[in-house]
Amino acid sequence: MREKKLMLVVAFPNITNAMAMEKYCRQRGVGGRLIAVPPSITAGCGMAWCAEPEAEAAVKEVLSGQSIGTEGIYRILL
Repeated sequence: MREKKLMLVVAFPNITNAMAMEKYCRQRGVGGRLIAVPPSITAGCGMAWCAEPEAEAAVKEVLSGQSIGTEGIYRILL
């Protein structure tokens, strides 16, 4: 079994916001990927952006710069 690691997880209210996050992060070279929402988080669309905790400032910059709606930003073990 692999060891769990602390990760930054951004939950979205709909798939449109999740896809926009992926698009803008890729364009700006912000690391991360779309994942299924972990069971410990409830989100409307079932998709979340997962990134290293060190990328939090860059992730928040993308979210605010593109007005992407979220249901929360979490630090959880994955």
